[in-house]
Amino acid sequence: MTAVDVGPMRRRHLRHVAAIEQRNQPNPWSTEVFRKELAMGDQRHYVVASLDRRVVGYGGLFFAADEAHVTNLSVEADVRRRGVATHLMVALVDAALERHMTALTLEVRAGNTAAQGLYRRFGLAPAGVRRAYYQPDGEDALVMWAHDIHAPPYAARLARLRGTLEVPSATAPAEEALR
Repeated sequence: MTAVDVGPMRRRHLRHVAAIEQRNQPNPWSTEVFRKELAMGDQRHYVVASLDRRVVGYGGLFFAADEAHVTNLSVEADVRRRGVATHLMVALVDAALERHMTALTLEVRAGNTAAQGLYRRFGLAPAGVRRAYYQPDGEDALVMWAHDIHAPPYAARLARLRGTLEVPSATAPAEEALR
């Protein structure tokens, strides 16, 4: 399998990101929403994943106090179960830790058990339900949290997850591969 490269989301990625969003989300964000998110600077952090120079996924965070909130994470259907989402989550957790965040949170569709499994691997546990959170279908959201992400036990978890990933190829630096 080709290595997954993860790097910062740039404006040049937005048409690819928006296309993935359109295919994967019942109520997708527009290109303009992503553009505004990128304009938020240090309040937000977005990354894209690529395989063979093709953008195949993305993820984002916003920061509030000492908490990082995963805004979205999405991967092309034809490359799922190949570690792309894990690569994206590692990059997002790294960004949270670089900003000295102590907790990670997100909402996930109640019926999306695959995503819930990914998030559980990252130490996120169910903490509540937001009724009819997702529109237009009214599906509930499961609220998940991981606390003490700055502590040694979480560092050990992250190291184990990082150990399951392939290293990006030495012939194509990550930033170059995302152009």
